[in-house]
Amino acid sequence: MFGEILIKGLIIGFSIAAPVGPIGVLCIRRTLEHGRFVGFVSGLGAATADGVYGLIAGLGLTLITNFLVGQQWWLQLIGGAFLCYLGVKIFFSRPSNTSAKAKGTNPFTAYASTFFLTLTNPVTILSFIAIFSGLGIMDKYSTTLGLVLVLGIFLGSAIWWLLLSNIAGIVANRIEKSSLSLVNRISGLILLLFGLYGLIIGII
Repeated sequence: MFGEILIKGLIIGFSIAAPVGPIGVLCIRRTLEHGRFVGFVSGLGAATADGVYGLIAGLGLTLITNFLVGQQWWLQLIGGAFLCYLGVKIFFSRPSNTSAKAKGTNPFTAYASTFFLTLTNPVTILSFIAIFSGLGIMDKYSTTLGLVLVLGIFLGSAIWWLLLSNIAGIVANRIEKSSLSLVNRISGLILLLFGLYGLIIGII
């Protein structure tokens, strides 16, 4: 029983994390610039937020769910503004000539930023509610089984970020430092567009 629920959580977590959005772009860019560890830690921030939303939706915490859905306008604006900030910052950043280890990149900052971005995306919890309702999971499991499901969701999401950061790391070994300037421009522009889209949707 526990194994079946854990596998179900793994599949849900992996499938929700896999579509490449702003977090995926950020994870790839950080891997190319700072190394696989920072890229993976960035993904873990998103995986943790997925686990939190999975916990809320899976345990049927209706009060919290209704509050988050009701505040999605503010969440959309905050997340959109933060994405715009990151996009502009990355767009104008210059690749370092020193290694990622020597630069002392802060993994906690990388983790916290993606955790915050994922939490401020109201689509995340709506996706979990839709999936859980479609699979008949809502209010179905006990607290213990619900926690096993959430653990599976976190691990499934983390597996995706581990794969993505390693793939990006392989590419990073073949990219010259001069090419990172172009990577910064492209990824910064993509994040800025995601942010502007979030702001427009929030305002509308």
